[in-house]
Amino acid sequence: MKRFIRHISCGVLMLSSSALMAAEPAACQNVRMGVVNWTDVIATSAVAEVLLKNIGYEVKQTSAAQQIVFGGMRDGRLDVFLGYWKPAMDKNIAPFIAANQVKVFEKPSMNDAQATLAVPDYVAAGGLKTFADIAKFKDKLGGKIYGIEPGTGANSTIKAMIDSNQFGLGGFQLVESGEAGMLAAVSRAIKRNEWVVFVGWAPHPMNINMKIAYLSGSDDVFGPNEGAATVSVVTAPDYAQRCPNVSRLLSNLTFNAAQESQLMVPIMDRKAPDDVARQWLRDHPEDVQRWLAGVTTFDGKDAAKTLQLSLNQ
Repeated sequence: MKRFIRHISCGVLMLSSSALMAAEPAACQNVRMGVVNWTDVIATSAVAEVLLKNIGYEVKQTSAAQQIVFGGMRDGRLDVFLGYWKPAMDKNIAPFIAANQVKVFEKPSMNDAQATLAVPDYVAAGGLKTFADIAKFKDKLGGKIYGIEPGTGANSTIKAMIDSNQFGLGGFQLVESGEAGMLAAVSRAIKRNEWVVFVGWAPHPMNINMKIAYLSGSDDVFGPNEGAATVSVVTAPDYAQRCPNVSRLLSNLTFNAAQESQLMVPIMDRKAPDDVARQWLRDHPEDVQRWLAGVTTFDGKDAAKTLQLSLNQ
């Protein structure tokens, strides 16, 4: 009888230990997410937020420039960031990595991204196909190269080319604006059949909505292989140890460029990112299963079943 009681007690202890292991510390329930104002980062952050909220977490997004997001992790004000573009953000994140103030996930969330200079297809057909061709058509381009928001790695790269007269670009003007402003300027130019060179990247709906061509012969100024890039998750340095369940979900949250470009289209059409993310989760159950593999709810229950019930309400 005593042995039976000991066996039951041991079983209860094991179950209790399993439950404690499944549930994260209370502080992990509030996920503080940094977001830069790029549509791809907004899209993936929305997917992560909807997933987390529906399995028992609270999420607060803070929109800021890259350096402020990394500084927020350093200072303990932010936990995660889903949009580290390598190599475009390398210079901005390098001091934080060197000081062990942030942690980059080993496995990228996207392997087939790209960021470099691009032109409309009719400009490429007219002879502007390489970086060395840009200076030849300075008058047609109005002496301008359209970048994105100030302080970004892409703009710093363009400015460095201009300052050093690389590819004969000395005397060109870098036009800095946000993603939306740059795309509006490019769209206007395309409607007027005007020549324009700008920062292009994938994933992005520009690859679906506009006929564009990426320039070659960049001498790796935007990174090897004509701006080939990866996108990774960044967290506070000890976050994976403190909050392993959230970290597991973020590690599972992978995309390819074509898939993410499609996800971004309705957001560019001014639909609410969380509504777009929720619909994507309903329409892509195979992604949900992949993303929630090995993940529990905050209180240790089946995450996939809980999410399904929540999405169907």
